[in-house]
Amino acid sequence: MSVSTLIFLLLIGLLAGLLSGMVGIGGGIIMVPLLLLLGLSQHEAQGTSLAVLSVPVTLLAAINYYKEGYVDWKYAAIIAIFFVVGGYIGSKFAIQIDQKILKKIFGVALLLVAGKLLFGK
Repeated sequence: MSVSTLIFLLLIGLLAGLLSGMVGIGGGIIMVPLLLLLGLSQHEAQGTSLAVLSVPVTLLAAINYYKEGYVDWKYAAIIAIFFVVGGYIGSKFAIQIDQKILKKIFGVALLLVAGKLLFGK
């Protein structure tokens, strides 16, 4: 691994962590596109992003929100359980889809999220 690649990876982690802590984004919206710029395939970028997003990664940020009264543990537990199930099923589908189609699905998802944030209520 070159020094420039290592520095880029450090910056991806820092940026994703900062934005995750600030506004709750990091994986798909930040890490995946930047990993694509690094030359990873869509599948590799998604898989690497998911590998980063283990429980310990976000634990300290969640604790800060909890201390201020901003965590609903019941909601979080229900979402987490079904996130595991959905993640498993989604990954089974994704690894079977051609990278070109997967990139288009990813792009549409980003556009839909952006549109909702920019023009939604």
